[in-house]
Amino acid sequence: MRIYNISAYRNTQPTFNKSGIERIPEEIADLRVFHHHIYEFKKGIRNLILTTEKSKYENIIKTRLNNENIDYVINEIPGDKINVFFGAKQCVDVVKTFSTKLNELSAEQDFILGIMLGYDRVKQCERYMKIRNGDIHLGKKTS
Repeated sequence: MRIYNISAYRNTQPTFNKSGIERIPEEIADLRVFHHHIYEFKKGIRNLILTTEKSKYENIIKTRLNNENIDYVINEIPGDKINVFFGAKQCVDVVKTFSTKLNELSAEQDFILGIMLGYDRVKQCERYMKIRNGDIHLGKKTS
């Protein structure tokens, strides 16, 4: 587990809430899930991760992934956010062949991505068929 030195993240004296508990700096709080996903990848729980983060943390995210030698691709999305895919090189290479906009994926790409992210296989099959039958619209025609 990664231990954070909170004092290294601030230029001022610590701040406390009404209960006297020290407030966690925004960056640590915002990237908590990202850091946990790295832990899961390194433990072999997942081969590919997708996380949506604030774009202001892009450089921090890139630095951490580069330091850990983890392959990744980052796609900008509207609203000052980024989608960060990271994990096994083979999986990231597949993601790089897809559109950067998830709503523009074909039914097949949506299915492949869901399976690689570890979503329930039966539910992914159901979703694929709904997309193919026109019950769900991703924004791109299927072949």
